[in-house]
Amino acid sequence: MLLLELNILTLNIWGIPYVSSNRGPRIEAICKELASGKYDIVSLQEVWTQQDSELLQKATQAVLPYAHYFHSGVMGAGLLVLSKYPILGTLFHAWSVNGYFHRIQHADWFGGKGVGLCRILVEGQMVHLYNAHLHAEYDNANDEYKTHRVIQAFDTAQFIEATRGNSVVQILAGDLNAQPQDISYKVLLFTSKMLDSCASDTFRTNECEHNSYTSARALAKNPQGIRIDHIFVRGGDEVNAEIVEYTLPFPHRVPGEKFSFSDHEAVLAKLKLTRITAATQPEVATIEVNCQVVGEETCSVQENHSGEPQDMPCPNGSTPIESQPAARTAALHEALELCDASLLQLNTDRILYYSAATFLFVLLVLLVEFTAPVGMRTIFLLLKFIVFGVILFCIFMASIWNYMERNGVLQGKKSMEVMLHHAQKYEYFY
Repeated sequence: MLLLELNILTLNIWGIPYVSSNRGPRIEAICKELASGKYDIVSLQEVWTQQDSELLQKATQAVLPYAHYFHSGVMGAGLLVLSKYPILGTLFHAWSVNGYFHRIQHADWFGGKGVGLCRILVEGQMVHLYNAHLHAEYDNANDEYKTHRVIQAFDTAQFIEATRGNSVVQILAGDLNAQPQDISYKVLLFTSKMLDSCASDTFRTNECEHNSYTSARALAKNPQGIRIDHIFVRGGDEVNAEIVEYTLPFPHRVPGEKFSFSDHEAVLAKLKLTRITAATQPEVATIEVNCQVVGEETCSVQENHSGEPQDMPCPNGSTPIESQPAARTAALHEALELCDASLLQLNTDRILYYSAATFLFVLLVLLVEFTAPVGMRTIFLLLKFIVFGVILFCIFMASIWNYMERNGVLQGKKSMEVMLHHAQKYEYFY
């Protein structure tokens, strides 16, 4: 029995004030596209200002009259959900680790990132839409935020599981800053038992060749781009969630302009939900996918009742049902190794910060005892204040911040250990 059909869209709009190029005209173009009426639920990331949020809501009100903007941190979480259907409830869960406050150039900490839930009533059925934007990766060769993303991914999966309730489908739509081969992607997908709506490895959503904002350096590193924007889906206990179509619906350029809508591509997944009855319930979950992108390859996949794909490999990042527990176990073991390495590094950092504070304190004492030459007193006074400020910073980083970071990593590590310890014995509940 058909329950409902939904068009879900996610897009990172790249709305950083004073930084993002062509931000004003791009957001106006995004508003026009979203107001076309082609989308039922829209999940947006990097909506960093209240003004942009209000503009997006007002411009799309005729077709998407319901909206919720998640407030968090200093700058706001940057997450906005627009819906054709009533949003009956919302909930925001902030992550225990989310970057470093002193890395101002990265600014993720100031965003107060987390995962937001909107409970949406669609034709009498409860749909749960989760919007998330995981910590960015700034250096692939030396990714200091890898552990943070893994913990955020696991935390998000547990949040989805804990809040499923009576919803007929759970949909995670956002910028996860994780490619299918990344550990954070695997942890999130395997521990949440969700399905990646993309069934082809030809799709790219960031640093794409046709995007006007892709730098020559990024293109040289990844000529085909990367896929980090995702829509994950999981049907309710008696509901089959079928992915009818997967597309990148926006044109390569804003109509009449030479720039793209964002540095990310919009992603659209068309879902069909049907009620599973005793007579029609298959031996295992089945999925039919029809993926289309204008100007790019198309793909289709249909699994038989044994779970074996026909005509093409399993969807990108997906795992046959019988091997999911093993894949989940392997992903959790790798994630725990990252947590242990981070905890060891935190101990090293604490020693280094305390050592630096001790050395600078000795230097400050010498500066206090030293009589400044005539004409240099102002400079020496300024130097003393700078040294004193650095001492306070080192003590703060070695004590308060170090313990906050350590507890955040430990919380994620302990939660993963609980699942790893009990998952095999109580697989039904996982």
